[in-house]
Amino acid sequence: MGERDVRGRRARAGTATVLALLLGAVLPACQSAPSSQDSDELAAPRAREQTGWDTRPASLAAVGDSITRGFDACSVLADCPEASWATGSDPGVRSLALRLLGERGAVERSWNHAVSGARAADLPAQVERAVQDRPELLTVMVGANDACRSSTRHMTKVADFRKSVEEAMEILRAELPRTQVYMASVPDLKRLWSEGRTSELGKQVWALGICRSMLSEPDAVDRKSVKRRAKVHKRVKAYNRVLAQVCAQDRLCRTDGGAVFDFRFTGTQLSPWDWFHPSRNGQAHIARIAYRAVTAKG
Repeated sequence: MGERDVRGRRARAGTATVLALLLGAVLPACQSAPSSQDSDELAAPRAREQTGWDTRPASLAAVGDSITRGFDACSVLADCPEASWATGSDPGVRSLALRLLGERGAVERSWNHAVSGARAADLPAQVERAVQDRPELLTVMVGANDACRSSTRHMTKVADFRKSVEEAMEILRAELPRTQVYMASVPDLKRLWSEGRTSELGKQVWALGICRSMLSEPDAVDRKSVKRRAKVHKRVKAYNRVLAQVCAQDRLCRTDGGAVFDFRFTGTQLSPWDWFHPSRNGQAHIARIAYRAVTAKG
């Protein structure tokens, strides 16, 4: 999430001042997360449903963007893969890998190929790397950067988004026809704007260029600004429809049913450094959503 060049902006004038404020004014990112073990997360034997879906896959690879890399979850303007909802080792987050594989299994049999700043067009190359691991489950979360652009006219076209996702699935199926896929929906960027704009510090970080299509002029409520945000919101919903449609064409693919998009992130679930990416608490909620989808029967 955030634009491709977000790290390169560290050198911009004014960045040092903002970072100093961040480091001195926020609490550590080690915020409270959901309980380390959910009530629905009981040890269970592997069970392959009649549909062919295995509710206890023995290995996992993740592809996607900065959310899956845990960007800004632990420190400012940095990846924190240990806090990733998909493959992280942080017991406070309790990633999907930890829930499915346990501590040792998560280390030995999970791989994170996501890249901060990635868009759907980057997905095929990520999947090509992931198939080398031969995972039993592939997690996908992509689309935020396709909507988060310098302006709405630069957002990825829906047809191009679909083409990239379909190509990624074709690459996977050519190499691993039995690997299961979990596709998470794109978060509601408008919800993140609505929540994050309450933080003056967060808005200073947004001014560095994070998701300008949605976050520029965060306090503006004129007709042009409202229309701009509505256009981004509509595009994200279109991306989620594509993900659901592509997944529905594959019998070994499941989505979250729009649960991540529908999740009402609050301040505790957002990074204290940018008020946009998920915090460790937010990552834990995304992991819980994924676990329930992957282990659901039927």
